[in-house]
Amino acid sequence: MRRAPEAGRRCAFITGAATGIGRAAARLFVKRGWMVGISDVDAPALARLAAELGPDNAFACRLDVADAQEWDAALASFFGKTGRLDVLVNNAGILISGPFESSPLSGHHALLDVNIKGMLNGCYVAQPYLAGTPGSRIINLSSASAIYGQASLATYSATKFAVRGLTEALNVEWQKHGIRVMDVMPLFVRTDMVRDMNAKSIKRLGVRLTAEDVAATIWKAAIHEGGFGKVHWPVGLRSKLLHGLSGLGPDRLSRYIAWRIAS
Repeated sequence: MRRAPEAGRRCAFITGAATGIGRAAARLFVKRGWMVGISDVDAPALARLAAELGPDNAFACRLDVADAQEWDAALASFFGKTGRLDVLVNNAGILISGPFESSPLSGHHALLDVNIKGMLNGCYVAQPYLAGTPGSRIINLSSASAIYGQASLATYSATKFAVRGLTEALNVEWQKHGIRVMDVMPLFVRTDMVRDMNAKSIKRLGVRLTAEDVAATIWKAAIHEGGFGKVHWPVGLRSKLLHGLSGLGPDRLSRYIAWRIAS
């Protein structure tokens, strides 16, 4: 069989790569010598990033993560170029905030389509490519809001619980294929997603993390050579403290902490 031109170079495929965390991760992976697949629904921003990274380092494709057929085409094209898939970064996500009933039902459904269905599609379609690449892994973007449900971010929080649950389950199920599945759990990050966000928790906790902070943790997870036991990767001290405290006390303590943050 003819060897793909990039078959000897480690490769990552990143969704939601045109801006924010995805863009920072793509830049970091290329800086470390990797080939990246970058995908997004924002075609102009994606084209700018592709031009910045260069054709020898980046394969760009428009991708609506909620559409499984688009996933099939994107990963088939990427694998045809690279011959391997070392890391899938399921980063694409959207957010609505404010009182649950204040957003139209269609907005809540859109979060489910992108944040849950999009991640699930990626995991499902990528599985054979990952299984054929030794040491491969999936890194899903979860959130500190998956530690305890967050007021004014109810549906977003629920989607990140789904990310956490699928991550934990597949990390066990796919160990037999040699595929690690992990998630990254930041608090609020300085990206367009949190601009004008309507939640008291962001005012109380502040926005301390940058996209580059999260990208650095994604990178650590991508090169982690330990066992399958390291599943969750909190980003920043506050997220690490919240994650650590979540298993130490009764549910009423976790609820009280969440209430204090949001009130």
